[in-house]
Amino acid sequence: MLHKERPVITFAIAVLFLIATPGPGVLSTAGVGAGFGFQVGLRYVVGLFIGTNIVALGVITGLAAIVLSVPSVRWVLMGASVLYLLYLAARIAFAGSKIAFITSATAPGIGAGLLLQAINPKAYAVNTSLFTGFPYAPDSLLFETLTKVLIVNLIWIPIHLGWLWAGASLHRLNLSDTAQRRINYAMALAMLAVVALALLTSTQQ
Repeated sequence: MLHKERPVITFAIAVLFLIATPGPGVLSTAGVGAGFGFQVGLRYVVGLFIGTNIVALGVITGLAAIVLSVPSVRWVLMGASVLYLLYLAARIAFAGSKIAFITSATAPGIGAGLLLQAINPKAYAVNTSLFTGFPYAPDSLLFETLTKVLIVNLIWIPIHLGWLWAGASLHRLNLSDTAQRRINYAMALAMLAVVALALLTSTQQ
C-alpha cells in the first residue's frame, strides 16, 4: 500500500513546489493584494483559478490521445517542460536582489486573471509537466487525470490565497539585499527539485 502511495505523494510535492515558486500568477496575485486589498484580489484569483483549469483542460484533451498512441511523445513533452523549468529556475536565481511584485493602475478582476493564464507560459509548462509526468495509475488514465486535477486544485487554492494575503498585508518588502537574494536562490532550488523529481519518476516507470 505504501509503495502505491509514494508516486501520489511525489506528485503532490511537485505540485507544491511548482505552484509556490514565483511566476506571473503568484507575483501578480501578491501585487493585486498589495495595491487593491484582499477583497478585490479575490476576484482576480477567481479569474486565475478558472484560467489555470482551462489551460489544464486544454493540455489534457490535446495530449491524451497522442500520449496513449505514441509512448515516446511523453518523453518529448517532459523534455520540453523540463527545459523551460530549468530556464525559469535560472531566471529566478540570477534575478538580483529585488523581488518585484507586479502592480497596476486599475483594479483587475476575473477577466484579467483569465487573460493572464491564457498567455502565461509557466501555466502551460507546469500543466504539461504534471499531467504527462508523475504517472501513478497507468492502467486508468481517467482516474489518474481526475485525481491529479483534484490534487492540483487543493494545493493551488491555499497557495494563491496565501500570496494574496501576503500582498495585502505588506505594501513593500523591507528585506535586506542579502535576504532577498537568498529567497531567490531558495525558489530556484525548489524548481530544480521538481525537475529532479520528474526525471526520477519517469526513469522508474
